[in-house]
Amino acid sequence: MTKDDLKQALQPIARGLFGKQGTNRYQRPVFTSYPLETMLADLTAIPPLAWYPYVFSREPLNGKFNDGQRREWMEKAWKCGEEYAEKMSAEFGTENPVLLANAMKMKVEYPTLPEKTDRVLFAEFRDPDNIRIYMDAVKKADRLLSDDRVREILTDKLNVSKLLLAHELFHYVEEKYKDEIYTQQEKIRLWSLGPVHNDSTIYALGEIAAMGFAAKLNDLPYAPWVMDVFLVYGYSENEACGLYDEIMTLVGKGGD
Repeated sequence: MTKDDLKQALQPIARGLFGKQGTNRYQRPVFTSYPLETMLADLTAIPPLAWYPYVFSREPLNGKFNDGQRREWMEKAWKCGEEYAEKMSAEFGTENPVLLANAMKMKVEYPTLPEKTDRVLFAEFRDPDNIRIYMDAVKKADRLLSDDRVREILTDKLNVSKLLLAHELFHYVEEKYKDEIYTQQEKIRLWSLGPVHNDSTIYALGEIAAMGFAAKLNDLPYAPWVMDVFLVYGYSENEACGLYDEIMTLVGKGGD
């Protein structure tokens, strides 16, 4: 995947930053333009649990849930991520995602861009023990962070590479503890016919917990979904502004 391919694949943004984003091709509108620092100030002010409408908008089964379920699952999954961050930190004696990954014997790679994929990836976990952090996005983010206004809003707590690493590290933890971890035990019944039924895990819960895990390890004072807009901005200001509008509308703060 070339850098031009990556920029094109940001249209449309089907999911959030830490998932895989769709690549259906169509002409995106030109969105209202906002200064980056304005968007970041608004997004960092959203409490972590208030992100649930945006998070579940990326969930394939979202139409089967009611709002009470979404709120409850958001809280439980976020808490799950924080609890496992504390558990892993206590077990291995560090909150540093790099040192944790080393202690867990993970194979962490830092290529520039993903290869041979039609999906936009900024980082990914490959079962059983491989994490890749794609540095083109990290370097673009670091350049944006050289602006004092941006750095003040996102704070010196933010290290984009470590944040991405921590998020992906949770997916390894989730797999390791799949027989007990909340994100794999919470299920929704899709259908039943007598004694036969089909229960499914909920994709969004793992992503929520991974955000809670990453925020806890990095001591981040805001929800990491802010990175959806921030990292996309490095490739397309227009797409980032469109995503910002979507988020602010979904969480009830937009549409003025």
